[in-house]
Amino acid sequence: MVLTTKSGTLLFILALCCFFGAVKFVAKEDVAEISQPETSLGEENVVVKAPEPMPSISEEISKPSDAIEQSVLSMLKTARPDIQFTFLGESPMPGVYEVQVMNGPLLFVHEQGEYLFQGGLLQVKESGIVDTMEARQAIARSEVFAARSTDDMIIFKPEGESKAIMNVFTDVDCGYCRKFHQEVPELNAMGVEVRYLAFPRAGIPSGSYDKIAKAWCAEDQQDALTKVKSGRRVDVEVCEDNPVAEQYAFGTELGVTGTPAIILMDGTLIPGYQPAKKFAEVLGLTIN
Repeated sequence: MVLTTKSGTLLFILALCCFFGAVKFVAKEDVAEISQPETSLGEENVVVKAPEPMPSISEEISKPSDAIEQSVLSMLKTARPDIQFTFLGESPMPGVYEVQVMNGPLLFVHEQGEYLFQGGLLQVKESGIVDTMEARQAIARSEVFAARSTDDMIIFKPEGESKAIMNVFTDVDCGYCRKFHQEVPELNAMGVEVRYLAFPRAGIPSGSYDKIAKAWCAEDQQDALTKVKSGRRVDVEVCEDNPVAEQYAFGTELGVTGTPAIILMDGTLIPGYQPAKKFAEVLGLTIN
């Protein structure tokens, strides 16, 4: 078949018409399919699907936490079945959790339980480097001393109103404890109230325990404590109901490891001796 120029042109025009007709038809079908839910369905055919309930915030937090707790404890108990671990919760470091060893240290454990470290956790802030554990323990100590009775303490009060309070764990055989006690009158003059608790570093029983217990058993506790701290003997027997053992255990729970250990009412722990004037600066007191 031989095509002329005229017949070829005619066939080309017919092909274009067919092509655009097909495109128009497909486009109309597409538009109809997209708009059908809005234009062609009546109200009786519309089915409204209720949204699936979203998990609550507590569920979102507790479920992963429970899973992580199980994972961490499982890894630790598998490695050391002879040790009792208590899962405390997430530390300030994301992905690291705190686990307490019974009668032992606090551990920081990775969420998968494969890595851990022992010791303090420091956080870098604009104000400086902060010991996160000490900051948290300070809050706990503050709450404990705010609620604790002072009936079993030997207290040296200033004349007039107390401007500040120092809770001091002390040992009569500690050289710096004796030096601190010599400055109690100066602290009192500044308005600082000194509350003593017993902490015989040699433990119980020990010679240090016997000496300091006598001070708590004496009728004049202040005088007896001053005498035993200066190395003098007091004519007092150790009484059975003295609070030394309880105070020693109490100090250990609070993290006291040496003496003197001063705990302020805001929970701040100050280990070791400092001159009275230095303590006044720490307490924000004006020195006359």
